[in-house]
Amino acid sequence: MSETSKRMERCRALRADTTRHYNCAQATFVPVAESLGMDTETACRIAAHFAAGMGMGATCGGVTGGLMALGLAGADKKTAQEFLRRVRAAHDGALDCAELLRRDRALGHTERKPHCDAMVFACLALVEELLADQ
Repeated sequence: MSETSKRMERCRALRADTTRHYNCAQATFVPVAESLGMDTETACRIAAHFAAGMGMGATCGGVTGGLMALGLAGADKKTAQEFLRRVRAAHDGALDCAELLRRDRALGHTERKPHCDAMVFACLALVEELLADQ
């Protein structure tokens, strides 16, 4: 199994874990951090306060977790900007948790978790793609 597949599998396992809540930033950041040698608890503590748009509906935790992962992996500013450009492009310019959730509800989706899971998986997949291109 490739490192990319392992990280995505780990991400999916974190989001499915019912014994502990891994927020969107943690679920995006932890698999990359672990693969680069950081222990799980340290990675979780780093990303702990980025849930729910930093607790105030601001930038999505999947996005902030992705940026943290890119930074830890040594990606440059151009790569981080490309990450943000692609996330915005996929969501009509939106990056904020509150706006992304509002748009999802407007589509008739009433449950938050499926939306958040999809954002996390998409952000990690994009991180993986950008890191592979370096």
